[in-house]
Amino acid sequence: MRVVVTGAAGFIGSNVVAGLNDRGITDIIAVDDMTDSRKFLNLRNLKISDYLDRSDFYTRFAAGAFDPVEVVFHEGACSDTMEQDGRYMMETNYRCSVDLLDACTRRGTRLLYASSAAVYGASNVFREDPAFEAPLNVYGYSKLLFDNIVRQRMADLPMQVAGFRYFNVYGPGEAHKDRMASVAFHHVNQFRAEGKVRLFGDYGGWNAGEQSRDFIHVADLVKVKLWFLDHPDVSDIYNLGTGKAQPFNDIAHAVVNGIRARDGQPALSLSEQVAQGFVEYVDFPEALKGKYQSFTEADITRLRSAGYGEPFMAVEQGVANYVDRLLG
Repeated sequence: MRVVVTGAAGFIGSNVVAGLNDRGITDIIAVDDMTDSRKFLNLRNLKISDYLDRSDFYTRFAAGAFDPVEVVFHEGACSDTMEQDGRYMMETNYRCSVDLLDACTRRGTRLLYASSAAVYGASNVFREDPAFEAPLNVYGYSKLLFDNIVRQRMADLPMQVAGFRYFNVYGPGEAHKDRMASVAFHHVNQFRAEGKVRLFGDYGGWNAGEQSRDFIHVADLVKVKLWFLDHPDVSDIYNLGTGKAQPFNDIAHAVVNGIRARDGQPALSLSEQVAQGFVEYVDFPEALKGKYQSFTEADITRLRSAGYGEPFMAVEQGVANYVDRLLG
């Protein structure tokens, strides 16, 4: 089986490559932009058959190169939600994806692509339905626009096409993302540097640290993607989260106890961590007021209805595993 993974040196892309390798799949064409050379570390111990820069791959693929390719895992994108260059965002996330869809359609190559929960914006309902889709930035809009193209064409597509709206993903391979890395990653580094982690105080009716997100470990995300690889007859657009929101307090609590466990120290309750200064609450930033999502939770009804039945790791398990990987 020959597979293409775009964004292969990135956080999620490299984990997809690792998941494929675990199945013995090594005929993988890795596509990325290695301008940030730190990303090579994500591929260093993985098996691929070729590497192409994104500036070369899409044109050559559209012209029929690399046959036969059974499936493209399209993870490549500009994932910086704060990027203000709308022209760059639309070219990278929308136009590139449409051109790839066109090429896959001509070739009959299956396409499993990354969308984003950012399509929901400030909605308090996270269901794959246009009624609840109202992105707040050009990143979310670029993802939604491609989703809508897929919706328009779905009935006529000759191959599997499935899109996945990622919620808050964390796990190994994200160190190069800097400020865009997960809260868990930043908390580990913060605790090691300062002996404490910081969370936002109360805001918008939510108590300190109780603002909640749907946090999904990247290993669970990869399991879902590989399930779709095994089920080529299943196409649609799906939320990809755990289906259960958890507060940021749970992340901080798991990080502190995970590091303490490695140091041979006993676990503490959250209240004990706060009392001993290991968890600290800071005033909610003025700059984020009115622009912050205090709650996200994937409605995974469609994913379950498609047949995916595996459980997802809760924060307590997933973050403990991640701390071990980061500090191992």
